[in-house]
Amino acid sequence: MLGRWAVKFVGRVFLLAPVGSFFGSLKNEWVKGKIYETYGDGEKDIFKYIEVFYNRKRRHASLGYVSPAVYEQMPGMKQGRAA
Repeated sequence: MLGRWAVKFVGRVFLLAPVGSFFGSLKNEWVKGKIYETYGDGEKDIFKYIEVFYNRKRRHASLGYVSPAVYEQMPGMKQGRAA
């Protein structure tokens, strides 16, 4: 399925890179080796990864290797960008 979709974006690999990076992080940092009893259990756990860990605590290269919570507290930051 992704193969057909990706063909439309030949030459635009930059569009797929963030998605691949995210799913690589999800797999290696969170779900690797886990076995979920139900689909719902997996959904809840992945939601927890995104909302609690990835968006708040994980260090991001684009933010100078600090977490979003720390980045937002840095002086001179306004709406996520340097003032």
